[in-house]
Amino acid sequence: MNLRINKWMKETLICEQEIINLPSTVSYGRLVGFNGAILEVSGLQLPVGSVCFIENSENMHSIDEIEAEVVGFKNEILFLMLLQNINSIIPGSRVRPKMSGGMNFMVHRLPIYEGLLGRILDSTGKPLDGLKEIDKKHQKSLSHSIFNPLHRHPVSDVLDTGIRAINALLTIGRGQRIGLFSSSGLGKSVLLGMMTKYTAADIVVLGLIGERGREVKEFIETILTKESLKKSVIIASPAEFSPLFQVQGANYAVRIAEYFRDKNFHVLLIMDSLTRYAMAHREIALSIGELPAIKGYPPSVFSKISSLIERAGNGKERSGSITAFYTVLTEEEEKYDPIADSSRSILDGHIILSREYAESSHYPAINIETSISRVMSNIVDSVHNTKACYFKKLLSCYQRNRDLINVGAYVSGTNSELDIAITLLPRLTKFLQQGMQEKSSFSESKRDLYKLFS
Repeated sequence: MNLRINKWMKETLICEQEIINLPSTVSYGRLVGFNGAILEVSGLQLPVGSVCFIENSENMHSIDEIEAEVVGFKNEILFLMLLQNINSIIPGSRVRPKMSGGMNFMVHRLPIYEGLLGRILDSTGKPLDGLKEIDKKHQKSLSHSIFNPLHRHPVSDVLDTGIRAINALLTIGRGQRIGLFSSSGLGKSVLLGMMTKYTAADIVVLGLIGERGREVKEFIETILTKESLKKSVIIASPAEFSPLFQVQGANYAVRIAEYFRDKNFHVLLIMDSLTRYAMAHREIALSIGELPAIKGYPPSVFSKISSLIERAGNGKERSGSITAFYTVLTEEEEKYDPIADSSRSILDGHIILSREYAESSHYPAINIETSISRVMSNIVDSVHNTKACYFKKLLSCYQRNRDLINVGAYVSGTNSELDIAITLLPRLTKFLQQGMQEKSSFSESKRDLYKLFS
């Protein structure tokens, strides 16, 4: 009789385990606090980055609980942040860890493989383009190992961006990291779209992080072409997504770029924007109690920016590369921006967009005087470098004396260099302008630069 009862109890237990799909030894925690965006959970010991499920008060027996991630801890309390905006949780809700085979705690693993080309995904790997589902057999962790700097191949090859001003005067090297500094309304998205279409890269990975949701569709339909989309992977995590999703979207985009680089592809990574990524990290850090240091940004934000940027670049010799463009949002009246200054010190160069140029319909609105490519002198010949420097010198000379020229106070012959700048100004200005549908290869850009001074 006892044997029959034990057998019945065992079968019932197995049946219940199959229903909830959990090992019998998995423990539960309890929700003991909810402070802003942070949940406080007791009764669990999990590493940072682990994924948990919180029971929804609307359906306590549902298997599709609310998903959250461990972002910190203090003493016996875990700090969790929701991955979606939910208001239906109650005090004391059960919290359980997500498991992956045996008793291993689940961390985020997302699909990363060649089948992502031509697809538009969110930061969890779910398709946004309405096409077929992504194959989940190719899931990989978002974690990465630190690259030995002595094993990294130096930047030595020119990357053709298809944009004349950049090719000729701010030559970019394959594997370089560049910042695109711009305030709103200066044609940043159009310039990024031109790079996506015209840059000589095998793969394009585009991370749209924290920007307006409507811009995602506009960017894809009005700026990208079907041909450029075929070789692209787009990760969209717009502003309405939680800060965790925005951070995860940026890491997901970089991880995809690393995957293709390791497959010996030359990858163009565009991150729009690095500022929104930093703001998302700031919200997470402040929520778990980290103290602000510089203009509301905790110290961990700057280390995260450095880590994200350093993941790009060349791989080992005779392997692939990641050439990265990070957009940084700036304000003209703001004299000191900690994110812009921190990024500029890490990046291998920066391109500054000018509101004065944009307001005068000068596109792309690149301020050549304040922009720089730190590797240009190493990857172009001496004649090219000399002519590029001379171009900047003439343009700067004119700008310094523009007020005198406009009021008629300058007398021709006083300054021979300024006389040349005044004579060549229409040609210099035309050289810097380029239509959205116009492509200028590196060889064509170099030839046009030489013609200016022939």
